[in-house]
Amino acid sequence: MTLCLPTVMASYSDSEDVDDQDWDEFEDAVNDIDFPTPQGDMTLERAVDESQKAINYFFNNQFLEAKNLMEPYAATSIYHSLGHSVFLFLEAILTFEHKSIVNASTALKHAIRVCNKQRRKNTFGESLGKMVKRNNFDQYTEEEAHAELCHAECLLLKSMLTFMEDETLSSFIKAGIKIRSCYNSYKDCQQILLKSQWEKSSSKVHFESGVKMGIGTFNLMISLLPSRVIKLLEFIGFSGNKQLGLNDLVEGYKTDGLRQILCLMTLLGYNLIVLYVLSHQEGDIKLSEEILNKQLKKHPQGVWFLFFKGRLEFMKGDLESSIDWYKKSWKSQSLWPQFHHVCFWELLWVYCLKGDWKEALTYCTSLLEGSRWSRTIYSYQKAALLCMMKEELSSTDIVVIDNLMKDVPKYKQRIAGKSLPLEKFAVKKSERYFEQGHNLILPVIELMYVWNLFKAMKNFNVANNIFKIIDKALKSLNSKTQTSKYDTDNRALILLLQGACLRQMKSPLQALTCLETVISLQKDIVEDHYLVPYAIVELALIEWEEGNKEKAILALEDAKKNYSGYSLESRLHFRIHTALTEYKAEMKNTKN
Repeated sequence: MTLCLPTVMASYSDSEDVDDQDWDEFEDAVNDIDFPTPQGDMTLERAVDESQKAINYFFNNQFLEAKNLMEPYAATSIYHSLGHSVFLFLEAILTFEHKSIVNASTALKHAIRVCNKQRRKNTFGESLGKMVKRNNFDQYTEEEAHAELCHAECLLLKSMLTFMEDETLSSFIKAGIKIRSCYNSYKDCQQILLKSQWEKSSSKVHFESGVKMGIGTFNLMISLLPSRVIKLLEFIGFSGNKQLGLNDLVEGYKTDGLRQILCLMTLLGYNLIVLYVLSHQEGDIKLSEEILNKQLKKHPQGVWFLFFKGRLEFMKGDLESSIDWYKKSWKSQSLWPQFHHVCFWELLWVYCLKGDWKEALTYCTSLLEGSRWSRTIYSYQKAALLCMMKEELSSTDIVVIDNLMKDVPKYKQRIAGKSLPLEKFAVKKSERYFEQGHNLILPVIELMYVWNLFKAMKNFNVANNIFKIIDKALKSLNSKTQTSKYDTDNRALILLLQGACLRQMKSPLQALTCLETVISLQKDIVEDHYLVPYAIVELALIEWEEGNKEKAILALEDAKKNYSGYSLESRLHFRIHTALTEYKAEMKNTKN
């Protein structure tokens, strides 16, 4: 029997009963958590104050102090239980270790129980009113309001862990249901904020910062999704508005509420990572600098803000400064060595942009040996880096490349029954390596392109050095005496990379020539069919920059509607969606 995902998810109202049933299955495990015996009564005001202290500890790298402050009341206090769970959650996503995931999941189930005990219980008459959407939001006490907010936050974290716990379709659906329940809780919190009579202004400020963070993040993230996904989400009750989301997060950042730091972390993540990976747009560098200048004064050794400072400099194109900040972040703490891997990942790409393959290889090797995120990708990246250095390698090194390429498919993961797109891409390329006589064309620069890192080539010399490497590969291909069935694929790849590089170097006419040639090779491409739609999108971005706005929109619509089934398709659709949304809005405003 086939189930329609929207129908399954829409069949749950507020999912409260579903959640309770889910937690009941694990009651014995939850009751086994050994929390310290709490001393004295815990009021809401005191819980918020201690949570703020824990946050300050945490962002000053005093992780054990933060955890120890939260543990004593984690069995009874909504904020302590949530805070304790957050620390375990972060450990789980950084390590990907089964034990850490189970510990975080158990703690979150317990935190949801603590929140449920303190959430508002509807009378029979109120439950009937709720069925017709007449909730008495003005009746909530401050404790009940905060319990509702903490419950929403726990559900969001638990849904994210569900993907990691069990990579099956049923878990995927369960996680979706929890996210929907979380979203509904945030919407309820928004109404509580507007309609409740708040006795203490400080309590309202803390609650408001949480609502701004939750609603703002949902609006922002949903607005990024391709239109076909948004239509599905709207069918089951979600909605997303980018500007409203950004406004809420900025307002939350400018308050002194408990979740202020979460609002600003979300803004940093969006402006310095999400936009650069999933769109053609630049992040708000000015806002990011403002946030980081303030936070680095408060937390000068804070691993997170040192990291984001490195990312800021990377996206500005200042590679040397970026390296310094990433290394400061990496060396600022040792309690969570897994966070070092995040810095190693970034340093790997900074050195790739510098063309320093040996230094990049050092960090790639560390990731392959120490990180559990994706051994498939790490194995391929290390092999790709060695391929870029082939002229300097011994026969023993060539055997190392061969063995790494053979390892690539062994570690491929599946989530909800499907392979990860970038891992599938890596597996295809590892197969191509052997089919092409133990050779690949510009594999690292191709990876830099699909990770959208050409946007970091703000410095002309950096871009020019990459261009020279690409041009050398083209000349080598042109001078080949023997032909291969993949010659057209390789030519199209080189020209796409060349065109994208020339766009960053502000040479639009030369870039268009390269990209148009890629498109003209479409019928002769054997395997790398992704090259053509990616070339069309690059061409559209140039046309827009040159003032040919209608031509740009037509090209984007062409790439969106007339190409499918190619590698990394969803990644490109994110870029198409953000570009079309921006361009159509600007065209509409111009006409008005």
